[in-house]
Amino acid sequence: MRVVAHLSDLHFGRVERATLEPLRRRVVELAPDLVVISGDLTQRARAQQFREARAFLDSLPGPQIVVPGNHDVPLYNVLARFLRPLAGYRRAIGADLEPSYVDDEIAVLGINTARSFVFKGGRVSEAQLARVEQKLCRVREEVVKILVTHHPFMALERLARCGVDVFVAGHLHTASIGDAAHRVAGMSALLVQAGTATSSRTREEPNSFNLLRISRRRVEVRQYALRRGSFVPAAVDAFQRGQGGWARCAPG
Repeated sequence: MRVVAHLSDLHFGRVERATLEPLRRRVVELAPDLVVISGDLTQRARAQQFREARAFLDSLPGPQIVVPGNHDVPLYNVLARFLRPLAGYRRAIGADLEPSYVDDEIAVLGINTARSFVFKGGRVSEAQLARVEQKLCRVREEVVKILVTHHPFMALERLARCGVDVFVAGHLHTASIGDAAHRVAGMSALLVQAGTATSSRTREEPNSFNLLRISRRRVEVRQYALRRGSFVPAAVDAFQRGQGGWARCAPG
């Protein structure tokens, strides 16, 4: 079994400072095998915001898979937005916009969906999809395949046919754990949405993150929500893989 902590929408520059230490403490305590951050590390892609985000990532366990979000592209600096949209992200967070992590049980692939010409939405290109398909083809069938994007579930149908088992995303600042099983193109994929871990813009629900416990036949997704200054277990869903694909089952 592998344990993956899924954080999203940190938004340094508009962060709720009181969340940072409780979040760091809880993630360290949970000792995940992998930490995934699905975009929007900053509010306005400014150098100081990226430095603060980098310092916070350095305080969390590794290894980590991080992808950018639309807020990591400059909004008001027009030249930077269109000529070097992710230069600040590359300098502070990582040059690889499509990171991957593979071991004997899970294969986690990131896709950059942030674009200069779209302010809030996201895009994936044909070249990106082809690269993901090529990488997935090299992964053994018994390994659980996880795709990380900022914008929810881009090119879902095509990538489900490629064998993606779990899609994780952010962007909406709302967690979606309950109704997470969807049948796509004859395949069964789980869709896992994270809320915002640290932003002050919480969309009428508390700051939260997800913890995924993953094995070949079973995935459990638990939401940790901020309550009275601590991130505590909240909603939980579990899914068992059968002949018809993923099906909801009792949490273990």
